[in-house]
Parts: sequence; structure tokens; C-alpha cells
Amino acid sequence: MRLTVDHTSTYTYETGVSYALQQVRKRPVSLPSQSILSWDLSIDGARLETSYTDHHGNLVDLVQVDPDASSVTVSVKGEVETHDMSGMMGGHRQLVPLWLYKRPTGLTAPAKGLRALAGKFGSNTAQDVGVLHEVMAEIATHVAYQTNETDSETTAEEALQKGQGVCQDHAHIFISVARLLGFPTRYVSGYLMMTDRIDQDAGHAWAEAWVDGLGWTGFDVSNGICPDARYIQVATGLDYRDAAPIRGMVYGAGAENLVVSIQVQQ
Repeated sequence: MRLTVDHTSTYTYETGVSYALQQVRKRPVSLPSQSILSWDLSIDGARLETSYTDHHGNLVDLVQVDPDASSVTVSVKGEVETHDMSGMMGGHRQLVPLWLYKRPTGLTAPAKGLRALAGKFGSNTAQDVGVLHEVMAEIATHVAYQTNETDSETTAEEALQKGQGVCQDHAHIFISVARLLGFPTRYVSGYLMMTDRIDQDAGHAWAEAWVDGLGWTGFDVSNGICPDARYIQVATGLDYRDAAPIRGMVYGAGAENLVVSIQVQQ
């Protein structure tokens, strides 16, 4: 399937920025599941300092905001040929070892509710891909998809207790439970072509667990499926903070407002 992406993020600031440095992870790489045909990044109100590949294998553009800038716009336009891998995304190509993806983070740290959820699947479940499908289905019954109930700093435990969340929360809960069951698991950010709309107001997120004999295997709790040819992977990490499209520090800007516009279509 050939997909096109048009993604614009515009930040406006109450006062002129005195200093801001941002990591931009908006450029995907070719994988067994996708071939990048074209991809262009443009920046207004800031300048590109350098580009590098981080330890998770993500392409990162380090951007410094212009002094006294009142707005910054980061846009990408691209075309990608995707391939349906039935959720199996291939081997481990990152520099970091697989065991790192068993490590809890601030957003995925297991607490009482997450441990109880993992306890439903018993022991000796590691490397049983079937149990991961069960985990995906179980999370969907406990946490309804609902916007404006959580934010980027909501933890997996908080979203589970609230019983509502978005794809980021579903991914974090899945990651926490799968790690408790012994699977190296990572967060994935990217895009999903929806069948009922072209315009979207946010990117998409899901999780991948490492299964011996299969490699990295994707699970999208929000849609109850493994990723297919409608998905484009952009960045991965231990949680959202490692794979966020834009993340950094801003000084002297006062209140900040973000407007996101995304179009994904065939």
C-alpha cells in the first residue's frame, strides 16, 4: 500500500522565546514493513543544529528556536510504501540490548493495578505470543478509548485506574504488563491510515513485544489488531518520552499552545 503523510505542528508562545532546544523525531526509516519513497522536513521559526541516530535507531533532528520567536512550525510531507507483515516487524537492529526493554520507566512503572492485571495470566507465559493477544483484549475491556481524559504525562497505572485513555495510555499499559510477563517491550509512535477520515489531530501509538522466533511483534490495543499495511512506524523507545514527535526544553516563552494537523491517505 502506498501512503502519503502531511503532518504540521505549530507552537505559539505568549512571549518571545529566550532559549529553546527541541528533539524532533518525525522522520521514519525503511524497515521490512515499510519503504520510504520520499520524506521532507521543513522548519519555520527555528534552525536545524544537527541530525543523528539515537540508541533506539530513531532519526533525530536537533532544532534550536530563533531568539524571541513567537511561533515555530515543524512540517513533514512524505510518501511510504507499506507492507503487511501480520504484525511481525522483524529482528532487533538497535544498538541497545533486548534486556533494556524490560526496564520500567516513570510512565510504565508497575503498581498495584498493573500487577493485578498481569497476575491474571499466571506464570510461565514468556515467549507465548498467544498470551499477548489476550493481554491486548483484556486491556481494552478495562480502559475505554476516550480523548481529553489523560495527557502525555499520565502513567500507565493512572490510566488503568481511570478506566479511560487514548492510544498512548493503551500502549503504556500493554508495555508494563508485557514486561511483567517477561517480554522485552517497546513503545512505537507513527501514523495510521484511518478508513473513515483523512484529517487527524494526533499521530498514533502502539506497542511491540519481542517474541523468540518471531522478533518484534506489534499490538495496537486501541484498535484490537496487530499493525498491518495501514501503519507507518516513525520512532520507538522505552515509552512515549523516547519516541515523542517533538520533545525538548523552552525558556522564557510564557504560555505555550500547540496546534497539530495530520493527513494520512492512500
